Amino acid sequence: MIIDSHQHVNWLEHDAAYLVADMDEQGIDVAWLLTWDQISERLRQETAVYRPVLNPLHARHDATHGGIPLVDAVKARDRYPDRFVLGYCPDPQRGSAADLFRAAVDMHGVRVCGEWKFFMCFDDPRCIELFRAAGELRAPVVLHLDGPDMPGDDGKIVHRHQWYGGDGVHFERAMGACPETNFVGHAPGVWRRLCGSNHQRPHPDWLDRFHNFYADLSAASALHALQRDAAFTRDLLLRYPDRFLFGRDMYGGDLSAFLDSLDLPDKVRRKIFCENAQRLTHRPEDAP
Repeated sequence: MIIDSHQHVNWLEHDAAYLVADMDEQGIDVAWLLTWDQISERLRQETAVYRPVLNPLHARHDATHGGIPLVDAVKARDRYPDRFVLGYCPDPQRGSAADLFRAAVDMHGVRVCGEWKFFMCFDDPRCIELFRAAGELRAPVVLHLDGPDMPGDDGKIVHRHQWYGGDGVHFERAMGACPETNFVGHAPGVWRRLCGSNHQRPHPDWLDRFHNFYADLSAASALHALQRDAAFTRDLLLRYPDRFLFGRDMYGGDLSAFLDSLDLPDKVRRKIFCENAQRLTHRPEDAP
């Protein structure tokens, strides 16, 4: 069995039917279907970047966009109930995010809190409240880390307008404040930390310091980082086989092909491709 732990519907110009056909082609049985809730006025500039790959039905008159809302994910899950595990992450800036998440779990069977991708710091009290609610409900939190201050091509620090979560310190505070919550890190800020970059050495200490830290292998940010040094990547996956999840955030088989090239033991492959994701969403009531 293969589980794609990071997917979206009506994303990258394709609908649920296309996603399921692509999953069939790649031999993927189930995908975590994640939302991206957007309400901020700041999104006018951001929408200009993402508008071509989002559902035009959710474009707004003020030039912002609704992102990837829960309603789209629910419709896709209901159409293909055996193929999707439902995720949802309400924007903490709207208020009562923890209550909205609990309601989504009760009403729609949400199993994952994700994707968290907002212009605020992870350790904001509104986020901590949401993260703790997810932990109480045994729902992993899938979050996007891409900090405001990053090295440019010349190695000098550049402040970036488009950022999510703050920096590694904010993430560490959130993980420490929510020890009962499992966090699945995603995006450039996670992979620069774990695998390094042209201007940063690998520093995968989060895997040792935080028992509740995991990472999915999704998107170009992960694939490029993993491919930078295949020997280092293979060693990393062998050292921490319980902490990584197969995920794409796109279509096609590039990640699978790369992982196949590493010649990982079958036991490690099963954990990365399936068992870790199953364990993170398992609840006592699921037992036969």
